[in-house]
Amino acid sequence: MRSVTGLLLIVLLGLTAGLTADQPDSRALEPAPRVYLDLERRQIDENYIKEEITFVNYVRDRQSADIHLIITRRQTGSGGEEYSIRYLGLGENKGRNSQLKFYAGSTDTEDQVRRGLVKKIKQGLIPYISDTPMAEYISISYEQNGRPVTSQPARDRWDHWSFRIGLDGEMYSQDLEEAYEYSLFLSASRVTKDSKIRLWGFMENEKSTYTVEEEEGVFEDYVSEIRRRMFFASYIRSISPHWSAGGFFDVFSSTYDNARVYYTFGAGIEHNLFSYEDYTKREFRIQYRLEYMLREYYELTIYNLLEENRMRQRLTLLLAFKEAWGSVALQLTGLTYLHDISKNNLRADTEIRMNVVKGLSFDLNAGYSRVRDQLSLPQEGASKDEVLLQLQELATGYDFEIRVGLSFQFGTIYSNIVNPRFDVPRRHR
Repeated sequence: MRSVTGLLLIVLLGLTAGLTADQPDSRALEPAPRVYLDLERRQIDENYIKEEITFVNYVRDRQSADIHLIITRRQTGSGGEEYSIRYLGLGENKGRNSQLKFYAGSTDTEDQVRRGLVKKIKQGLIPYISDTPMAEYISISYEQNGRPVTSQPARDRWDHWSFRIGLDGEMYSQDLEEAYEYSLFLSASRVTKDSKIRLWGFMENEKSTYTVEEEEGVFEDYVSEIRRRMFFASYIRSISPHWSAGGFFDVFSSTYDNARVYYTFGAGIEHNLFSYEDYTKREFRIQYRLEYMLREYYELTIYNLLEENRMRQRLTLLLAFKEAWGSVALQLTGLTYLHDISKNNLRADTEIRMNVVKGLSFDLNAGYSRVRDQLSLPQEGASKDEVLLQLQELATGYDFEIRVGLSFQFGTIYSNIVNPRFDVPRRHR
């Protein structure tokens, strides 16, 4: 007990200690604690946590875990964030529960927040490591360039396969309008360091009925209905720390896109100027894909076709950095059909988040497409009702969207206090 207490005190003194491991063989890492991460993935960088904390094994379900790690986030009174980290012991650890909190200031960047959160999570994991065989390989390190060894997962009877199925629906009704939609999706994936297999399919139906009074006492119903179906499969293979290649296949159907059925077969290659191991910090990827498409349409297209076979190619450049000052991501995609290179699409997307000076932050999200590849547009065009009800894709030469934000925070630098009284969930505001 004294050794555990002393170890905790050393870490909590803020001496920038990091957890590292010696180089035991894979059998020594078998008893590493199994952790189930329970967090909001849209708000907290789960991948970064797994990349930085490598002395535990992560599992996909709570029943397989030794530790249930729950991370929640709440805004503080001064605009910062409070992260509550709860450690729930399971199995042999049952009853060994604890809780830590991490506070992020309102002017902290995304990188500062995730680094601080990971450091706090490590501190809470020490008691669960100290009385296991793994403790022999854990030490306090002051080396800035030291890297912890990646734990070897225990034997997996699923062989890295993961499956997911979901069904959701929504209904809305009032006197002159009613709508419903439902969707079903299924997915399967197998991800290892050497390869990645993904299978994904969905179906979606949307229907809305609007009742309009055409003249006094005379009502007419206008119906909007859209159906979509898709199945996608891919296999990606690692070639080297900088190269990867893959194959793709998908089937697509959509009333909105005049697509009775599309079949697409593709192959691609990708080069990352940085190592793939650094993807949570920086990446510069160049990707090329060649695709063969077989298409059948609901209606004659503007090119007087009900079906066609085409080849197209796609080149994508992705540049992304996540540093202490903020993050930048830029993606450029060029697509062209080989039978007629004038049928093409060029798109640029950018996302910038910057901490300009203390308290002043800047956000920019923008996207622009130069559209020249609408092969599936119906010959007769869209009627007035189809335009108003958004039942059909419309002809366009471009699309553009932008969101810009600038904010300045000043006042107290302390953000430890949380007061949830009379807070209303966002969906009810």
